[in-house]
Amino acid sequence: MEIILKSSNPKNLNSDNIPTFGQSHEPAELGRNIDYVLKKIKKMIYKLTIILLLNFGALALGGLFTSKGVPSEWYISLSKAPWTPPGWVFGVAWTTIMFCFSIYMVNLWSVTEDKKTLTILYVAQWILNVGWNPTFFYYNKVLAALFLISALTILIGFFLFFYWPSMKQKSILIAPYFIWLLIATSLNGYIYLKN
Repeated sequence: MEIILKSSNPKNLNSDNIPTFGQSHEPAELGRNIDYVLKKIKKMIYKLTIILLLNFGALALGGLFTSKGVPSEWYISLSKAPWTPPGWVFGVAWTTIMFCFSIYMVNLWSVTEDKKTLTILYVAQWILNVGWNPTFFYYNKVLAALFLISALTILIGFFLFFYWPSMKQKSILIAPYFIWLLIATSLNGYIYLKN
């Protein structure tokens, strides 16, 4: 029995490293191609798991400060923006954002040659994200928190626009993060100006 595969490269893979059909090859070669694809999928799942753990770890750390800060007398007494969403929206938003951002980062890692710069940008994002919660809710430093969240918003905007040529439609995965940060920055800014 002969399997028909088509490819212009010696590995019988297209530009996305997926087997293509058309030329004649032996079943053993198809098996090697399937093994190759399965290894790529396993690597992708491994990378996604690591990024999910890092991103949700950041949320967990932030949650330690948010859970005590939101019901605090200090926070309750603040004059808040009229567009402040109800508390449950924050949890839903951040969970969705971190899932999307994790998928975005795994895809970006696959297409980016300069992994060192990407790692530095990701770590900076992680630190800014984690750092905002204690700055705002524990230390009650609204202006410092505004600087942190503004820097985070600019950084996520940089991800969105700088990597757009590589990511194209997949950039939609980081758009919720950027949009939410614009909202969160406006909430922080309002609190700074009105309190």
